[in-house]
Amino acid sequence: MHKIEQLETKIKETLEKINIPVSSVLLNPSNRPDLGDYQYNGALSLAKTLHDNPMNIASKIVDEIKDFKEFKSVSIASPGFINLTLSDEFLIDFAKDTINNPDINYNLGIDKTIFLDYGGPNVAKILHVGHLRSANIGQALNNLCKKVGCKTISDIHLGDYGRPMGMVIQEIKTRYPDLAYFKSDYHGEEVEFNLTNEDLIELYPTATTKAKENIDIMEESRKINYELQHKHHGYYALWQKIVKTSLNEIKKIYQDLNVDFDLWEGESDNYEYMDELLAYLYDHNMIEESDGAKVIDVKEETDKLEMPPLIMIKSNGAVSYEATDLAAIWERVHKFKIDEIWYIVDKRQDLHFTQVFRAAKKSGIVDENMKLVFNGFGTMNGQDGKPFKTRDGGVMPLSELLDSVTSVCEKRIIENIKTDREKLARTIAVAAIKYADLLPFRTTDYNFDIEKFTDLNGKTGTYLLYSCVRMNSLLKKADELNITYNDIKCLTTPNEKKLLLTMLDLKRVITRSFENCSLNEICEYLYKITNIYNNFYAENKILTEENEKVKTSWLALTKLILDNNKILLNILGINIPKKM
Repeated sequence: MHKIEQLETKIKETLEKINIPVSSVLLNPSNRPDLGDYQYNGALSLAKTLHDNPMNIASKIVDEIKDFKEFKSVSIASPGFINLTLSDEFLIDFAKDTINNPDINYNLGIDKTIFLDYGGPNVAKILHVGHLRSANIGQALNNLCKKVGCKTISDIHLGDYGRPMGMVIQEIKTRYPDLAYFKSDYHGEEVEFNLTNEDLIELYPTATTKAKENIDIMEESRKINYELQHKHHGYYALWQKIVKTSLNEIKKIYQDLNVDFDLWEGESDNYEYMDELLAYLYDHNMIEESDGAKVIDVKEETDKLEMPPLIMIKSNGAVSYEATDLAAIWERVHKFKIDEIWYIVDKRQDLHFTQVFRAAKKSGIVDENMKLVFNGFGTMNGQDGKPFKTRDGGVMPLSELLDSVTSVCEKRIIENIKTDREKLARTIAVAAIKYADLLPFRTTDYNFDIEKFTDLNGKTGTYLLYSCVRMNSLLKKADELNITYNDIKCLTTPNEKKLLLTMLDLKRVITRSFENCSLNEICEYLYKITNIYNNFYAENKILTEENEKVKTSWLALTKLILDNNKILLNILGINIPKKM
């Protein structure tokens, strides 16, 4: 049990012995460190139950707990706040507990399996900066879920079916009409057709522009998409080549960003369950006809705004985007034993997921206990607050953003590092991008400023990496000097206590981050504790300290902070380099 939880239990048991009825005791970090480290506000809520003045109740509580060895001092502030200053002994014991078992600050004992759907890039379309947030936030939430004790299953949910794919195939057919894929006698044989990711980068926008400008091309694209979904031999074989080519590039960029998935499935995989799903929906009288389309009514009496029906089959016979998402839920609940499904998608998709979730619940595809969670996020903009663009005005490819930030980071690497500069710069760039992206609350739009977010002295991933590298270097020098530093034996400076108090608050930060499905709490915490450590480091000459007990305590404290920073950065998907 966490040290604060132990203390809360001890206070609760003490109050019960003197007939003060409390279901639980909650200690909160004080926002007035001059009055105490923690605060207990139970006397205020007990006033109504006991029909007594909060100050009188607080006085009775203080009389019972003031001599606890865990406290250096206990005091009361009007109208009944109890301020608690923790003893050095308590903080040192907590440090020992954390050194021996770091998970006491992370494992929340949540026994559930969460399915996370994030990433969601469209096959054949270049990954651009708009694809960053889903993959980055989703991967960090996946890491966080595992760390607090959950089991997870992650899926990229590729956009690999639909009208855009029909457009790309239509454009290839226009350019290469004699390809075997387009012959009526094609039945799956290998075709010599060299298709590269560079081809797809050019094909996709060209195809979509043509289809939007020409109604006949658009109609032909819809027809191709329909036939693709019904396994037309040639279209399906070409589609497989497109998916393979595109996926190789997608995996490469996501690997750079430390993003991965258990499942690399797409809409096409979900489509395999469409007939089964439709049969179920018809059997349960869920599908109605509206203007030639097959829909599900998802209105509820409490709706204040109009709620359109969920379209399953469009009037032209094509399966809708909503239908494939419903089929994905169908597949997941039948294939896996899961308690919740989290979607990490642009917040502008709120209506879409409201419709899909309601259809899933109303139809009984998922039971009432299954949680379907939409974790929407805001947009990443350029420094001017407008959508992130290239110099020529196009949407910036994600690879170009990575290269641009890498270039800036390489200039910041100290000159005496001669080898692997580009690799090191890439590691720093990824940290800068990921930290900047996770720092705002998930739903907040933010502006990406390359110079600001790669600064060594700001609230940046670069600052955190540099600080960790310096801690690591200090410990390496201590090891070379054969200094043993297993435990913290004493506290001699204010910043040491600040560091341990901040560590003591870590479990609360992890809990809030998990409950809010956002990483900003962890990002803020990392900056706070790293900043306190750097102040401590600047004030003390650790390796040359003459008092051995103090020196080894300082080194043990350094290792404690570094080890936990590594865990937190790992949750964010950030690697620490050996040097900078």
